[in-house]
Amino acid sequence: MFWKSVVGKLWMTIILLFSFVLFILTVLLLEFFHNQSMEEAKSSLFRTAKQVETILEEHSDIEQSTQIVWQIIDPNKDVVIVLDDTNIYSSLNDLNKKEVYQLFSRDETLKKSLVNDRQVSETTYLSSSLGGDNVTQGTIVGIPINNDGMDGAIYAFQSVDSSESTNAQTTIFILIAVGIGIVLTTIFAFFLLSRVTAPLRKMREAASELARGKFDMKVPILTNDEIGELAIAFNQMARQLKYNMTALQQEKENLSNILINMADGVIMFNRDGEILVTNPPADDFLRYSFLDETKQKKQSGNQVPDALSDLFLEVKGTGKAKIAEITTQGHDWVILMNPLYRQNDIRGAVAVLRDMTEERRLDKMRKDFIANVSHELRTPIAMLQGYSEAIIDDIAETADEKKEMAQVIYDESLRMGRLVNELLDLARMEAGHQTLNIEEVEVGSFLGRISKKFQRAAQEKNVDVYTTLDHPEALVELDPDRIEQVFTNLIDNALRHTPGGGEVQIIQRTLDNGTQFDVKDSGVGISEEELPFVFERFYKVDKARTRGRSGTGLGLAIAKNIIHGHGGKIDVYSKVGQGTTFTFFLPAKK
Repeated sequence: MFWKSVVGKLWMTIILLFSFVLFILTVLLLEFFHNQSMEEAKSSLFRTAKQVETILEEHSDIEQSTQIVWQIIDPNKDVVIVLDDTNIYSSLNDLNKKEVYQLFSRDETLKKSLVNDRQVSETTYLSSSLGGDNVTQGTIVGIPINNDGMDGAIYAFQSVDSSESTNAQTTIFILIAVGIGIVLTTIFAFFLLSRVTAPLRKMREAASELARGKFDMKVPILTNDEIGELAIAFNQMARQLKYNMTALQQEKENLSNILINMADGVIMFNRDGEILVTNPPADDFLRYSFLDETKQKKQSGNQVPDALSDLFLEVKGTGKAKIAEITTQGHDWVILMNPLYRQNDIRGAVAVLRDMTEERRLDKMRKDFIANVSHELRTPIAMLQGYSEAIIDDIAETADEKKEMAQVIYDESLRMGRLVNELLDLARMEAGHQTLNIEEVEVGSFLGRISKKFQRAAQEKNVDVYTTLDHPEALVELDPDRIEQVFTNLIDNALRHTPGGGEVQIIQRTLDNGTQFDVKDSGVGISEEELPFVFERFYKVDKARTRGRSGTGLGLAIAKNIIHGHGGKIDVYSKVGQGTTFTFFLPAKK
């Protein structure tokens, strides 16, 4: 509303102040003009009385003198000549001489002209004896007469209404001047206030834009006065606010990016246990923990999980950092929780969580690796030691027996060398140091050569090995030595697990984005529980059956790394009693 605006308030203040000043000035002027009018009326009445006195002095005949007086006096004025209680002459008709004499002789002021020969004046209500109505005010002056034995007084009077008309005109003039002054003051005030408040409105609009986050707003500097200085200060404040908000936003983004990209989870709780801040690893922990808890009871997802509730209460109660280990949904977590302070009061806690599942798994793999290597080396070392002792102790009597023992020592040493070499190859591949010699190879001739290599071993086991190719002439970019190593491992495994009368099939399919190879056998198959582990190091599906002429347990792990080095993938499909199919895909080079 206008009255609530700065312009309205300032305009009302100026108008009220101006009106108050004009009111005081008007009252003083009216009082001044009224007094001036009364004084002029008294002076005029005294002049009239003096004029009457002069006429009486110039004429000895009182009747003649009064006739002259009645003709020359102002019609608004009246004159009463009082000589005694019977000789009273007046310009009024039907004058009650007795009442008039009593009026002038009894009035304390007016009688002084009769008794004390003094000039007097008085403003009073005119009585009916003087032609009044006891309501209308009038001014009466009196002067004494001392002329050749004629003693008395001359009283001149007139109604105040005659001077009030002049005062009314003066009042109207003053009021018109006051109205014009108020209008001019209003115009001037609006003009002045518009120049004063225009920058203020600009600042209000700029402040609203700042409140909405638009920190590029600038207030135009229109003057060099205090308002201009205020605009300069406002612009400086806006620039500083923009700088501070940008710095805060950058700091917030930095903290947010750090929090999001942390490998460890972070959860912040308030004093009531409500979750305030989390990051993605912490969300994973909460999801796992809430999955565990929802199996038992319903719980709000915004509260501290039961897995951390005891730790949270302990930290909040003691005010000290605590460490705990929690296992949920198969994941191992190490949690460090610290209290958060507001001055001396604990306002919550922050928990740092580290998922130790992978570290524990790697630690287990390291231990299993050492155990497996030790287990794989123990048998050949034992055989080397045993046969060596037999030769040293001359247990072997004949040359054939010695040769047989030496052959066993030689075979076991080859097995140990093969194990060590495959471990070194696998270590290099997993470290990313695998070197591939890529070249174009014709699929038909490449697979034919590999198949021919296993024909003798297949005939010994009465197993058929054959290839099925949809594009024998197709050219594939690969490392022939490494891919031959993959096929050797897969076909050798297939032959060892396929009984007599079975078959091993090598299949090639040309796809839009690469080539797929399958090694399919009709052997005993692999159980569903063991399928996820077949590509792990030292894992053997049938350890009792493969002991002796089995491999090292590293072949499939090496094959997987070779295929991944080519940018492909390898999978296995199997059912017990229905055979096994190893499938790997090599993408076409762009």
